Amino acid sequence: MAALDQKSPNVLLQSLCCRITGKSEADVAHQFQYAVRVIGSNYAPTIERDEFLVSEKIKKELLKQRREADAALFSELHRKLQTQGVLKHRWSILYLLLSLCEDPRKPPSRVGSYGAVFAQALPRDAQSTPFYYARPQSLSLSYPERSALAAHNASSMGTSGISSLGVYSVNGPGPGAQSLLTGPGPQPVADPARGSRLAWALPASGSSSGAVPPTSRPTAGPGSAPLLRPSQRQRRDADGSAEISEAALVRDILYVFQGIDGKFIKMCTPENCYKIDSKVPLCKSLRDMSSRLAELGWLHNKVRKYTDSRSLDRAFGLVGQSFCASLHQELKEYYRLLSVLHAQLQLEDDQGVNVGMDSGLTLRRLLVWTYDPKIRLKTLAALVDYCQGRKGGELASAVHAYGKTGDPHMRALVQHILALVSHPILNFLYRWIYDGELEDTYHEFFVASDPTVKTDRLWHDKYSLRKSMIPSFITMDQARKVLLIGKSINFLHQVCHDRTQPGKMLPTTKSTDSPRDATELFTDLEGAFQSKIDAAYFETSKYLLDVLNKTYQLLDHLQAMRRYLLLGQGDFIRHLMDLLKPELARAATTLYQHNLTGILETAVRATNAQFDSPEILKRLDVRLLEVSPGDTGWDVFSLDYHVDGPIATVFTRECMSHYLRVFNFLWRAKRMEYILTDIWKSQMCNAKLLKSMPELSGVLHQCHILASEMVHFIHQMQYYITFEVLECSWDELWNKVQQAQDLDHIIAAHDVFLDTIISRCLLDSNSRSLLNQLRAVFDQIIEFQNAQDTLYRSALEELQLRVQYEDMKRQRENEGEWGVTAEQEAVENKRRQEFKDTIPKMCSQLRLLTHFYQGIVQEFLRLLMTSSDESLQFLSFRLDFNEHYKARDPRLRPSLGATRGRRSSNI
Repeated sequence: MAALDQKSPNVLLQSLCCRITGKSEADVAHQFQYAVRVIGSNYAPTIERDEFLVSEKIKKELLKQRREADAALFSELHRKLQTQGVLKHRWSILYLLLSLCEDPRKPPSRVGSYGAVFAQALPRDAQSTPFYYARPQSLSLSYPERSALAAHNASSMGTSGISSLGVYSVNGPGPGAQSLLTGPGPQPVADPARGSRLAWALPASGSSSGAVPPTSRPTAGPGSAPLLRPSQRQRRDADGSAEISEAALVRDILYVFQGIDGKFIKMCTPENCYKIDSKVPLCKSLRDMSSRLAELGWLHNKVRKYTDSRSLDRAFGLVGQSFCASLHQELKEYYRLLSVLHAQLQLEDDQGVNVGMDSGLTLRRLLVWTYDPKIRLKTLAALVDYCQGRKGGELASAVHAYGKTGDPHMRALVQHILALVSHPILNFLYRWIYDGELEDTYHEFFVASDPTVKTDRLWHDKYSLRKSMIPSFITMDQARKVLLIGKSINFLHQVCHDRTQPGKMLPTTKSTDSPRDATELFTDLEGAFQSKIDAAYFETSKYLLDVLNKTYQLLDHLQAMRRYLLLGQGDFIRHLMDLLKPELARAATTLYQHNLTGILETAVRATNAQFDSPEILKRLDVRLLEVSPGDTGWDVFSLDYHVDGPIATVFTRECMSHYLRVFNFLWRAKRMEYILTDIWKSQMCNAKLLKSMPELSGVLHQCHILASEMVHFIHQMQYYITFEVLECSWDELWNKVQQAQDLDHIIAAHDVFLDTIISRCLLDSNSRSLLNQLRAVFDQIIEFQNAQDTLYRSALEELQLRVQYEDMKRQRENEGEWGVTAEQEAVENKRRQEFKDTIPKMCSQLRLLTHFYQGIVQEFLRLLMTSSDESLQFLSFRLDFNEHYKARDPRLRPSLGATRGRRSSNI
């Protein structure tokens, strides 16, 4: 029972027929088809509920009675009745009149014999519900699931001819050589209910086939395809072994067109095609034509199986459901064609027309009439293969790529499907760019959202592009603008708490009313679509930047970063360093942040920084870095700038850490300049005082020379950092910020600015060796300051003792006594000799300091000369402008070949 529950109703019904009759499946074909017809009728009316068909039937009856004038009058009265709209049930009245005019002595009209079969017909509206919703769910007339289609057997399709589908995988299928006939193929006609869409149709009455389709065309129910009555199933010859007639093949072919096995033509699962058993007596021409016609059934099954399996799959998404709906529409048109063919065959049976006559329905005429439908089904089948495993925007890209064909009819077919497929994407897009809403349950849209991201990282991490879901007809620049538009709206709402809608968009532009609007929009990607995206992008981005600049003072905070953290406010930095000198000279563990904060406020009030906005000054603060053993206050002190709210989107934590690194570097370089200034002051002040001590002239001269070298080095470094790095980078950043069209441009320009100063200030990983040498130079400057302070302290103590000795000697001479005694003079001479003995030690210490300093500078210059950055190479030229270091170190003399190579690379 479990196995039976999994089978389709068709299989169960056929099994029931076999058990009742006790015959095989081939022998109960008549009973099975009759049972299908009875169950499918569902006690429906005996004629299709279509006012047009009934009116056409009435006119046909009048014409049969040679009452042409009455037929014309009826058409005119019917047209007037339709325009007035007085009657609601015109179909019922017309059907009553048709029934009353029938002669009761005549046999029942054949229109009722097939009307019940088509009771589940599709609505004529192009936007109707897909056909599988209209048919009884208890009876599936699709191809039985027992004939599973194996993908690896696609290359061995026997006589079905579907192996040629591989040719159409990109540009769409065209007519195969085996399908070309001398007669004209069916022409696509325009369906008024669908605009310019191609419809499946039979050829006009003037075709060479010689058969004219009936005026009344009952539409086939999608779920209940045209079936034949048991009395019309097969026309066998008296001898069962005789050759099968063409009429029997035509009836089998009509079943195969719907994916149902006939008596002679059945699905061959191993070969994955419909074929006639080789034991059946049949001539080669009829066998070949039957195989070519049976290909439509194989194609129908392929498309139908895809739609049945994916239509109820919610994970397939809205785009996938739209794709299935477009395939349903095409199958609906295909079923209408089959109903016309079925009606033609029934009309022949009613009028006693033989299939072999010129006016009958033959295999050759079926080949002609199904030429275009076959090409359309090939296109749909190949499109189904190409779209396997795709969803959302990726599915739309696949359909769009398949529409690049030179056949205008196939291109129109694919464009129609693309319009339906693109309709949900366009709705997603409009809701995103106008309202900032993203309801993408099945992840089909190319904008992705991460709900776990917090508000402070909304701009950077919450929204991103799914590159695989970007339709191929939308460029990457357009997709980036779409992302920015919706992201800007959400940023305004959630971060800036501004619910103002940017711009005044018309309601008609916020949504698309029909797939035709999607077609017109996406076919003009550089015109209408681009203008809509650009208008929303510029309006939203401009409003966001205005809010950030006016309400949250983004540009003012940017300038504050330059003035305080990048030491641009010179008077403030100098005064702050003067006030902090006593505090920072102490050990780092003895510092207190509240004391430093008070000094910071004093420096602000005493300089031009007091004129800044209170909003900026309240964010300026002092920060103490992590303390290491032996650190002084100079090593742990740092300024800080608090950021929050929308401006934290630009000044992220990573950016503030970069600012902190740059500040520490600039603060240390500024301290070196401050130290050298104090050294120069000491030298200038003590030069005259120590003139009376000629033994110090050599040591002082050596100090002046080393100090001059250090001053030159620090001045050149300060010039390079201040002007070539900071000012040039800041000017470039400011120009980009002024010209920025969206917040991303500002963030990108700010990141480039920070990366530039990090690399130019030797703080990146590639410049680690240069930075180590530069820090060694700074350490030598501090060592020199300590050595000179020790020298001056001992020299000034000695000078003070000598002055005191001379004053005492002069005072005693004025009192009439001897100036000094022999013992005092001996002590004085001994002390002076001891001081002179320390001078060589001071000289050697200075010479050693000079040697270390020059060695570090020479290595630093060598690294600069070998750097790939031209600005660093030029810095090495300025640091050694008189080739003082080059004369001492042969490594600083580049060879002629290396010089030429570097010049050629620069060129």
